[in-house]
Amino acid sequence: MKQHILVIGAGFGGVWSALSAARLLDKHSRSDVDITLLAPQAQLRIRPRFYESDVHKMFAPLDGLFDSVGVRFIKGTAEHIDDLGRTVGYRDEAGRWSTLTYDRLVLAAGSQLARPTVPGLDAHAFDVDQIEAAVRLENHLKSLKNRPSSVARNTVVVAGGGFTGIETGTEMPERLRSLLGNDQDIRVIIIDRAPQIGATMGEGIRPSIIEASEYLGIEWVVNASVTAVDANGVTLADGRRIESQTVIWTVGFRASPLTEQISSVRDVQGRLHVDENLKVFGQEHVYAAGDVAYAATDDLGNFAAMSCQHAISLGRHAGNNVAADLLGVAPTPYRQPKYVTCLDLGAWGAVFTEGWDRQLKLVKETAKELKTQINTQWIYPPAADRAAALAAADPMIPVA
Repeated sequence: MKQHILVIGAGFGGVWSALSAARLLDKHSRSDVDITLLAPQAQLRIRPRFYESDVHKMFAPLDGLFDSVGVRFIKGTAEHIDDLGRTVGYRDEAGRWSTLTYDRLVLAAGSQLARPTVPGLDAHAFDVDQIEAAVRLENHLKSLKNRPSSVARNTVVVAGGGFTGIETGTEMPERLRSLLGNDQDIRVIIIDRAPQIGATMGEGIRPSIIEASEYLGIEWVVNASVTAVDANGVTLADGRRIESQTVIWTVGFRASPLTEQISSVRDVQGRLHVDENLKVFGQEHVYAAGDVAYAATDDLGNFAAMSCQHAISLGRHAGNNVAADLLGVAPTPYRQPKYVTCLDLGAWGAVFTEGWDRQLKLVKETAKELKTQINTQWIYPPAADRAAALAAADPMIPVA
């Protein structure tokens, strides 16, 4: 009877887990292990690009790729994990309940935007977390031209001055002018709890964020938080009111709630603690990859971030190691000592740094060229060619 590797999730961690497992099985000429990937759609959705326009195009189909390497795809949403019985319960697209068994599981269910109980947030705020939400925002922006010109119509408020908030905010002036016209008085306001602009990005990047914000006309409101959202604006904790018909929430991310069904230790973001081989602490048959894994990248105290940069490498290692576990061969410990940051800053350009201390390397046009290359080429899956796909899944290939 064949053994079974089950991967949950078709994000960067899940896709590369499946490919890497297939690679090791092929390397050892083994056909007695099946690989199944369970996800709501056979698409790698390019989440790092959801702040851009034409977001409905930001995905790569996976059917052909999976067929080429022998990965079975099941369209469904995982809802229940029994780590003792080694089963996963899921609903298919018609809502029917079914169950899968596994010998080894790779949980790569990703993360989601945390939505606190702020009055009016669910009813009136937009986000760029999932492709459907980003499309909803884009359709809303397009509809603004049909509304009477006003301060509220022409103002976008971005709640959160972290990576996603900055990229979303700095892209917004050009998007708004293309939709509303260059003669309109456009305002983009980023609201952040931190005491200074771009504080979470470090001193190496802050000057570029400030310069780009001034160039683009973006306003920052720091030491502030949104306490209420309505159809025409936001109210801040100090009572200030900002009129806006477009409020975008980018504050805080948490690992998939499926992690709570695994008996193990989790960090404050819900990520499962894993060992160097990405096996979940306290589990014999469960591995984790991508945004659900709290994994050490080196021996210096650095841990993988919720980013495709880490998810790709985590996936390659998790898939390799879960297959190695079944085959009885040596695993490849996860290590990713090199860390880079490439932050898009709209029409001003971009900024590129190296190291966890974010040492500045490239700015403006040269950084923008690199960011464009990353977004349009590097993070996309390989072509549906068996040899090329398997070769690309080698865990020893550096991501950054």
